[in-house]
Amino acid sequence: MSTFRMLSGHIGILLALICVLLALAITIAGCSTYGPYHHQEAVLLTGAQEVPPVQTSARGYAYITVEADRSLSGTVKTSGFTGTAVQIHTGAAGENGPAIVALAKSGDGTWTIPTNTILTEEQFSAYRKGRSYVNAYSDGYPSGEIRAQLGRS
Repeated sequence: MSTFRMLSGHIGILLALICVLLALAITIAGCSTYGPYHHQEAVLLTGAQEVPPVQTSARGYAYITVEADRSLSGTVKTSGFTGTAVQIHTGAAGENGPAIVALAKSGDGTWTIPTNTILTEEQFSAYRKGRSYVNAYSDGYPSGEIRAQLGRS
């Protein structure tokens, strides 16, 4: 009888351990599905993406990171023109939209997202849906010379 009780006790411990491991596996699987958002991208800015399209040899690259806390960081590097401003806007491809972040000029043809920039919930949602873009301006094209869509995975 004591062997039976000892065996029953071990089976109970084993079942409890299996339940704990199963609960842990479900939790980990849930974290990987709904875990923290982190999105890094590098996109090419061209005149062809402007609305309406612009004929220009100017080019640029945007290196953007968006985190789960909606923080935004990155730089834009431009060449082939003298930029007057760079901004991030909300708006789908083929649409113009309002500016939401003005980048600071940090060097010749280099623009930086200001430190501690946080998107609103609405801006973050638009970004995640690919409804944001970066636009670089010049004296010759005050509505934008080169552009690239952001947030598309």
